[in-house]
Amino acid sequence: MANFIKNLANLVKVKTIVTFAVLLVFTVLSLKGEISPDNVMIITSSVIAFYFGTQHEKKEG
Repeated sequence: MANFIKNLANLVKVKTIVTFAVLLVFTVLSLKGEISPDNVMIITSSVIAFYFGTQHEKKEG
């Protein structure tokens, strides 16, 4: 149970919130037809790669 609470606390960090917010905004814009799905794919791939890259560095460092 303590591990679950620790993981939940890590999830709520600012970087995580910003990452999910960016993904949500670009997904909504794509669904509305404001931007093309190709652009959303490029942007979300970049954001996800950055997010998981920094998470991996934290665990190693």
